[in-house]
Amino acid sequence: MKINDAMRIYRLPNPTTPEDLECRWSKLLTFGDRVVIAGYFFNGPNKPCYFGAAYEFLGDDHTCEGAIGLRAASGAEFEDDGHAIAWAMQQ
Repeated sequence: MKINDAMRIYRLPNPTTPEDLECRWSKLLTFGDRVVIAGYFFNGPNKPCYFGAAYEFLGDDHTCEGAIGLRAASGAEFEDDGHAIAWAMQQ
């Protein structure tokens, strides 16, 4: 999915900080120089509703207040947050 589409559809901020993301989504992992999230996006009853997104640190500050930028967002939704995180970790 294109970055601008992900920002609009899933309401993903770009740029942001890990702290800001953690306040919005409960499934967030710092994975090396990246931050990955699993978010929930309702698609209707009995449809997959989780998406994955990968952010990258924009500088040397890898704390919760360091700037990060959106690098990838899944183009499809997943049936659970584990699959969304697995997708994001592979990006």
